[in-house]
Amino acid sequence: MSGLERVNPAGLSPPSGFSHAVTATGGRLVFLAGQTALDGAGKVVGQGLPEQFERALANLLAALRAAGGEPHHLARVTVYATDVGDYRAHARDLGAIWRRLAGRDYPAMAVIGTTRLWDEEALVELDGVAVLP
Repeated sequence: MSGLERVNPAGLSPPSGFSHAVTATGGRLVFLAGQTALDGAGKVVGQGLPEQFERALANLLAALRAAGGEPHHLARVTVYATDVGDYRAHARDLGAIWRRLAGRDYPAMAVIGTTRLWDEEALVELDGVAVLP
């Protein structure tokens, strides 16, 4: 495994789709740049949040794999959303997309609302940190 331990203390609310803390020992750090729903030609694809989230996550995981990692190596992911209410409304769909693409080993995560992203048509962006063995 990657030397990551997910920590979810009993005194905190049960996590859903994230871990409260992740400890890392040893290994190599991989810092993953923000990924939106850009296709190979540099065009944002997907009309709604679930479609764009799926592409952005797939892009993040492609960068991670290119660096020699796998989804279970993710220690931290930050999600930037242009509409947090829309993100919350689609939480169930986004969770299913996460589990299908990345599995059930959740990193420490945060969702941050923002007025816009670098790619003007983008609704969501993900960046992260992974620890490889």
